[in-house]
Amino acid sequence: MTAALLLLLGPALAACSDDDGGGGSDARTSTPSASTATTEPTETSAEPSGDGPADPVAAEKEIRQNWVKFFDPAVSLDDKKAVLENGDQLGLLLQAFSGDQRGGQVEAKVDDVKFTSPTAANVNYALLLDGATALPNASGTAVEQGGTWKVSLSTLCALVGLSGDATAAPGC
Repeated sequence: MTAALLLLLGPALAACSDDDGGGGSDARTSTPSASTATTEPTETSAEPSGDGPADPVAAEKEIRQNWVKFFDPAVSLDDKKAVLENGDQLGLLLQAFSGDQRGGQVEAKVDDVKFTSPTAANVNYALLLDGATALPNASGTAVEQGGTWKVSLSTLCALVGLSGDATAAPGC
């Protein structure tokens, strides 16, 4: 099923380009990973610590909501831009990702959020294709940007990289 997702999403993600050069990713990297094991989502995994935001419960809730929103096929391109790091600079990438009819069958389910700093978190999630788990146990990052917790550009670029042609998406 993972191979099917990559075959379905790969062309849409690899075919996109961003004439304005993207938005320049920083040093954070994110690599989706998959295994055959499945895990049950945790209700609230964020715990207050010196490494997290002032209100980790609220931040985790926002991360979960925005992650689901980003991958929701019913959400508008403008709303997706609002929950993607540097999204306002990645219109073509998002248009290709969201506009492909197969992409319209993809959803995300957040399993776990762990804060690594007041403005960053590791997110474990699964991608569903037409309701079936296609990429379980994927890993990505969320970043706080402009007061909003967003899917990191590095997460989207890692998904593009799974297509085998990340160079076709210069925003990455």
